[in-house]
Amino acid sequence: MAEFRPGDPEQTAFLQELLDARLLIDSGIPGVYGRGEGFERVRSAFDARVTAAAAADEPERLAFPPVLPRRQIEEIGYLKSFPHLAGTIFSFEGDEEQAAAQEATAERHEDWSEFQTQTDLCLTPAACYPVYPAIAARGKLAPGGLMVDAGGSYVFRREPSGDPARLQMFHQREIVRIGEPATVAAWRDAWRDRSIELLRSVGLDASFDVASDPFFGRSGRLLARSQKAQALKFEVLVQIAGPEPTAVASFNYHQDHFSSTYGLEMDAPDPTAHTACLGFGLERITLALLRTHGLDSDEWPGEVREELGL
Repeated sequence: MAEFRPGDPEQTAFLQELLDARLLIDSGIPGVYGRGEGFERVRSAFDARVTAAAAADEPERLAFPPVLPRRQIEEIGYLKSFPHLAGTIFSFEGDEEQAAAQEATAERHEDWSEFQTQTDLCLTPAACYPVYPAIAARGKLAPGGLMVDAGGSYVFRREPSGDPARLQMFHQREIVRIGEPATVAAWRDAWRDRSIELLRSVGLDASFDVASDPFFGRSGRLLARSQKAQALKFEVLVQIAGPEPTAVASFNYHQDHFSSTYGLEMDAPDPTAHTACLGFGLERITLALLRTHGLDSDEWPGEVREELGL
């Protein structure tokens, strides 16, 4: 069972305010909430603002469901790095007798997993993951590569928490860049600055810092130190609730990890292709906006409402 992280008093109080205002709807499971109309209005507005900010780059827009082939999770080594975050999908494939036994066990709210079989699907943990094999299947990339807007689909990470900003199921607005190493590095740096400007334009006090992913185990700690030393991951931080600022966006420079896994190559004398991604956590940004400007978006400052088109 994943470890539950209780929220601190400020986070607990903010969560209760959100529930009382019907901005979030309690499911009974920490980190899994319905969204009220007021919450979704703000989330959709910022999502549209990202679309407008990216339009000048003319990205190719792709959309994928919130599930992945299990084989893909295995190929990229996700279970080595993040086994504690993965969500696998199981289904019933038994006979009538087993179905009756499963129902009886479930009615007692006991463990009925023995009647389930692992399927060939997993819940998507990062919205960029389906992009790499899809682009690789097209063959070699033209010089300059391409940018893909993978939309803001739901992703899942098994992190039950009392912090309203740490959700198990949330929307990740993902933008991916694939191309020559220098091209991808320059894109990452340009969008790092652009993302901070975007967040500050809606009244959020955003800053960035070098970071690392929550790799698992002792070998994971070595990976995290290496990732940080090479500045392969940046996070954009905003204060929401609690003692520390929260990462509301992140940049990951994968170098050739996905390229070598899926055979992504440039149509050039040097075929080396690198990848990087930018992910906006739409729920976290919505929470930051609600925390900063108040729970009623109709009462927000006029310049913020205008920037978001509310």
